[in-house]
Amino acid sequence: MNQVSMTAAAATLFLLFLYIFGVLLELALGRRRLNSRLTYESPRSIRSLLLHRLYGYARLRGHLSELLETLRLKATADHFIGMSGMLILSGIAVGGLYFQTMKGTLLFGLLAGCAPYVALRGLLIQRRMHAQLDFLPAVELFYQCYLVTGERHIRTALQRAIEEKRLLGPMQAVFEQLYRNLSVRGDDETSLRVMASSLGHVWADYFAGMLRVALSEGVPITDGLRELLDDMRKSRRANEQERHRLLEIRIANFTPVLFLALFVGINVRYNPENAYYYYLIDPQGKDMLLNALLLIFASFLMGLWLSRKKM
Repeated sequence: MNQVSMTAAAATLFLLFLYIFGVLLELALGRRRLNSRLTYESPRSIRSLLLHRLYGYARLRGHLSELLETLRLKATADHFIGMSGMLILSGIAVGGLYFQTMKGTLLFGLLAGCAPYVALRGLLIQRRMHAQLDFLPAVELFYQCYLVTGERHIRTALQRAIEEKRLLGPMQAVFEQLYRNLSVRGDDETSLRVMASSLGHVWADYFAGMLRVALSEGVPITDGLRELLDDMRKSRRANEQERHRLLEIRIANFTPVLFLALFVGINVRYNPENAYYYYLIDPQGKDMLLNALLLIFASFLMGLWLSRKKM
């Protein structure tokens, strides 16, 4: 193991020890109950100093907070960044132990650190695909509730649509999150942006824009909702075709993993001695596996990018 991987392993163990010690100390002092009641944060805390002094960290934290809220996960951005940092150090340590080269050490650490974020983006695309077909019935239900409430009360229409329990699939959770954010958050722009990001298509952006106008200016949006529903009904066939293309992209993302597993499995099955030497001892074999991991990771990134373009 080279010096870089040894340092990364020591740093990983030290940070893990600090985290466990902090959790135990927090439980012993009963700080969790205090944190749930008090929202004050010391300006000298590490997080406050990072937010005030490092603009890049603040932007990264804001992006991750919005992404985690879009996915309706309870993890915080600070914990996610800390976990990714721990994975980077752990990947550097494991990469130095296995590959014994600077290239393998740094690249494997980078892959390990970026894996959680790529997993979040993949989960977001999967949820968007499941919600695409249910968005039209959800908007139709909201339109009916909006007409019943007098064409002016957006929050009341949302509440009525949620209470009727007729929203299909994941749309129930999306509308509940939107109504909760609009009611208690106090930032309508962020709440609508989270809703549009949860769905990830142009119709959601149009719908969020109409709600933004209705909430800020108080004007009725009946005609806009009617036109939106008509356009969505006309383009339903095209949306189904786009959904099939997204499914093909997701299937293509996993084919490199299957081919690598099949290739390695065949070699291990028919020639275990040479496979052990080539994959665990020989530097060229290790470099081949590293290049395969890089290509697979690049294929996942390309699939995420194409899926985003197709949404």
